[in-house]
Amino acid sequence: MKMRPPLPVAILGASIAMLLAVVGCVAAGFVLVGDDPAETRTCQESVHAAEAKVRTVRWDPPEDLPGLGDYPEIHWQLRASGNPCSRMPGPTDWAYQGVVKLRPEDARTLAKRYDFVPYESVDLEALPHDSSPADVWPALTPFLPSRPRWLHSRSYNETDPSTRWRVAFLDVEHQALVFMLNDH
Repeated sequence: MKMRPPLPVAILGASIAMLLAVVGCVAAGFVLVGDDPAETRTCQESVHAAEAKVRTVRWDPPEDLPGLGDYPEIHWQLRASGNPCSRMPGPTDWAYQGVVKLRPEDARTLAKRYDFVPYESVDLEALPHDSSPADVWPALTPFLPSRPRWLHSRSYNETDPSTRWRVAFLDVEHQALVFMLNDH
């Protein structure tokens, strides 16, 4: 008659074997990936240059910023939320900010269509990522109106479709829209 180990001992043994296999795979991954300092430095320099650049090309996809019409001017930047130079697999999330100069009729239509209200009346706790017009990145501040009267719309922020979280502030008088987008 053959004796079997008690069930808890068998489960513990199998668990330890599985843990060792996982740890071995992770360690092998680190060895295979390596870490070339010159390559990492080049990547980081490239990311910093991309983040410092103020872009003026139209926003794509336009669905991220609905209802802007045929705007005459846009300035925007991007920032990595993580480390895009990491050797570990997986996507990097990005944050985007911009200032859009709207046509007067588009600014008025946008304000009415999405029920923009004075920013002072907004519950700041309800805004994602603690966003406010004061959080605009320094390179974009020259494109802001000098004495803005910001409006905010929760319905605009939540309008579908969008592949990103959206927060926007509108100044109808100066035909300016500030947007903040974050990857999900």
